[in-house]
Amino acid sequence: MLKSFLHSSVGKKIIMAITGLGMIGFLIGHLAGNLTLLTGNADKFNRYSHFLTSLGALLIAVELGLLLLLLLHMYEGICVAIGKLKARPEGYEEVGNAGGPSRKTLSSRTMIYSGIVILVFVFIHVRSFKYGPGIPEGYVSMAGGAEIRDLHRLVVERFSHPGYVAFYVACMILLGLHLRHAFWSAFQSLGVHHPRYTPILYGIGTALAAVLSIGFLIIPLWVFFSGGSP
Repeated sequence: MLKSFLHSSVGKKIIMAITGLGMIGFLIGHLAGNLTLLTGNADKFNRYSHFLTSLGALLIAVELGLLLLLLLHMYEGICVAIGKLKARPEGYEEVGNAGGPSRKTLSSRTMIYSGIVILVFVFIHVRSFKYGPGIPEGYVSMAGGAEIRDLHRLVVERFSHPGYVAFYVACMILLGLHLRHAFWSAFQSLGVHHPRYTPILYGIGTALAAVLSIGFLIIPLWVFFSGGSP
């Protein structure tokens, strides 16, 4: 019974909703930590980064959980998209905002494409920063008399390249488009659908998408134009 439900269209959408909301929660926390870059205090940002890495097994567990959420969300999203394509009459396409509960917008029509770009971005981002050069390569800072990784220096170096900054900003705009529809759609999939509350949720989703995307894209722009200094 449970297996058949999870393989149903409704079950897949519920899994997408839960995993999507989980990742939105992570993005909020991740942005809050990264905004310490805007203080121009390299030591503060490096200590924040070192605190996370010092969590050891707990951090690994969180990262594995996030990876699981991402893979589940991606898999179910592809399955739902394929199901819609099979159910859609050949050559059928509806453009524009349908209004009402359908919310057919640019965000909803490009979910699969923005999702793919965001996935590519995640791999590049993780490879550039988490698995980028560290203490062995000379990226060293001091905190409490101990050597820690100078992640601030790496961030400033990466965001000094206009091509990387342009790529980052473009991806954050697509993230905003993706989140704009994803937030509202997640609650709809979970059964929260009411003429009174749906417009409110849609408005919250739009505002949250704007805050997260602008919050993330302002960091590389600020570093690029200021050099990471206040």
